[in-house]
Amino acid sequence: MAEERVSAGMVEGWQDGEVRRIEGETPIAVYREGGAFYATADWCSHDRASLADGWFEDGVVECPWHMAKFCVRTGKALSAPATVDLQCFAVEVDQGEVFVRREAQA
Repeated sequence: MAEERVSAGMVEGWQDGEVRRIEGETPIAVYREGGAFYATADWCSHDRASLADGWFEDGVVECPWHMAKFCVRTGKALSAPATVDLQCFAVEVDQGEVFVRREAQA
């Protein structure tokens, strides 16, 4: 599959600690922390809840349904009931816009 670059919006106005969701066949959650951006699969690996609707602090996102926690830098599952790590995506800022690289659907 080819790779595509998807916009997550402009850096301006994006607050530290904010999470945004990129819709698609495989939704992506994009996090801003300390001026850096991270992106993971949006669905919790335990039960398909949207992590963008969860709680995000200190590099950890917590699922709103069953409180599983994940590191947004590595995707690592940090607590039960999740045991499967999240997929991570590359993020880049280009001319003030945040982009996430993901595989394009054929």
